[in-house]
Amino acid sequence: MNRVSGKRWQVAPPAPATHRARFPDLHPLVVQVLYNRGVTAPEDVTAFLNGETAGETNPFSLADMPAAITRLRRALRKGESIAVYGDFDADGVSATALLVQTIRALGGDVRPYIPHRVDEGYGLNKDALTRLAADGVRLVVTVDCGVRSVEEIAHARRLGMDVIVTDHHSIGDELPEAAAVVDPKRTDSRYPFRELAGVGVAYKLAQALLRSHRQTPIVAHPVRLDEDDLIDLVALGTVADMVPLLGENRYLVHRGLERLNRMERPGIEALCRQAGIAPGRVNATAIGFSLGPRVNAAGRLAHALTAYNLLATDYRTEADKLAADLDRLNRERQRLTRETQERARQQIRAAEDSYLIFAAGDDFPAGVVGLVASRLVEEFYRPAVVVEVGDEVSRGSARSIPEFHITHALDECADLLIRHGGHAAAAGFTVSNDRLDDLAHCLRTLAAERLAGVELTPTLTVDAEVELSQMSWPLLRELSRLEPCGYANPQPLFLSRHVRLLGQRAVGSDGKHLKLLLSDGSTVWDGIAFRQGEWAGKLPDRVDVVYHLEKNEWNGTVRLQLNVQDIRPAWEGGR
Repeated sequence: MNRVSGKRWQVAPPAPATHRARFPDLHPLVVQVLYNRGVTAPEDVTAFLNGETAGETNPFSLADMPAAITRLRRALRKGESIAVYGDFDADGVSATALLVQTIRALGGDVRPYIPHRVDEGYGLNKDALTRLAADGVRLVVTVDCGVRSVEEIAHARRLGMDVIVTDHHSIGDELPEAAAVVDPKRTDSRYPFRELAGVGVAYKLAQALLRSHRQTPIVAHPVRLDEDDLIDLVALGTVADMVPLLGENRYLVHRGLERLNRMERPGIEALCRQAGIAPGRVNATAIGFSLGPRVNAAGRLAHALTAYNLLATDYRTEADKLAADLDRLNRERQRLTRETQERARQQIRAAEDSYLIFAAGDDFPAGVVGLVASRLVEEFYRPAVVVEVGDEVSRGSARSIPEFHITHALDECADLLIRHGGHAAAAGFTVSNDRLDDLAHCLRTLAAERLAGVELTPTLTVDAEVELSQMSWPLLRELSRLEPCGYANPQPLFLSRHVRLLGQRAVGSDGKHLKLLLSDGSTVWDGIAFRQGEWAGKLPDRVDVVYHLEKNEWNGTVRLQLNVQDIRPAWEGGR
């Protein structure tokens, strides 16, 4: 299978002059970027740039929220033992910490439960529920899982336990018979924003519970917990889970980043020190590339309770030790990802070209198969499925491209699977080993049907074609108001043509990156093109570049820098 050799550049059409004239106090490129994202009304532009929303939605607007709060309040009044059952990724871990903190503040007898990725797999499992029931748990509250756990929740009910589901994943053919199912993706949901992360849904439950307590106290003693005390965890889990940073998510993350940068939670402060992130410098990029991977590393290679304990601890000494443990696990995770990716590539090379990549091995660590699938999608621009083959059952992760909804594809292969779930672009599943080949055939067949005739080329969506001379510090300051940037609200991307190339060299320990010196004829700009070192020495003196504008700090010097996403000789034009 061939690697992706080039990207298509799709430049957004310019906003009408009459529209730009409505915002004389904003830089035209900021107006253009907002126009591209569908933010056009003056009141919406103001709210977006200020990190506001039209009004945070009442948590009781979520379907089944009143029933969930009624059952939780009863458990708290009666002193019932409660378990918060989470997932092992950063979203699930932060959601678990958030809800345990809330219930404990209200005097609840509550414990966290996060399954082991290898031994138990994703989501609710019957053995864990049996153990919880034997320990006296009478109410299980799920976070970031449970909406497809029909059989498991029926098992819990037979054991005498009630289950409240809070989840954000796609709904299956039927809802589980739980005490409440709180998921904004329910087909009967009237909640205006469907894209909350798992921690976002858990926060709405905590919000509803705290508001209910303020109106009618559950316990006599004062509760020293406010909704804002939880918002740092919401930002961490939401950014790490790659949900759209628009609408209510943007509002929650904007607030949460302010709280994160105060570093009042010992675990967050220790994690930032370990990652070299100073107070005031935590943004969505720092979460996505530094903090999130460290939190995720625990569940990938050991047990996610290490990450939970880091977020939950009140003690700096313990936080320092746990943060160091996560840093070590993250470095090991990076090594295993590289090695597993190379072994998966060997399978791909041995197979004929396909519309879908399917790689499986008993030496594929379960904790990195999702990361490897993501890397393969990036490298080959095909849906990718990577599977850890166990003794009797196998667990796989799938990542996809916009042209192929991977969870819908797994739905069509459901008769071959033990369990599955996910989103359009990412999913997980468990399959018996004797059905693994059938699953690979089913998914490849579906991909061939859906993708035949489709030009499978990754697209860079460019916000505006500009002269390089338009880049400036004042522009960067205005663009910073678009933060937090991430999924569905990407960093602004610009295209400049026929730029003079004054220097080009490979950098990095393995020469994978490309360092550039670029000029508009009067000013020289630094450029860095990550993972494009193969261009070094091969580019002509005039190039077209697509880039983000950013600030680069190095050895006490601060300069504007172009983070180059793609580059080609100017004579090729802008395909």
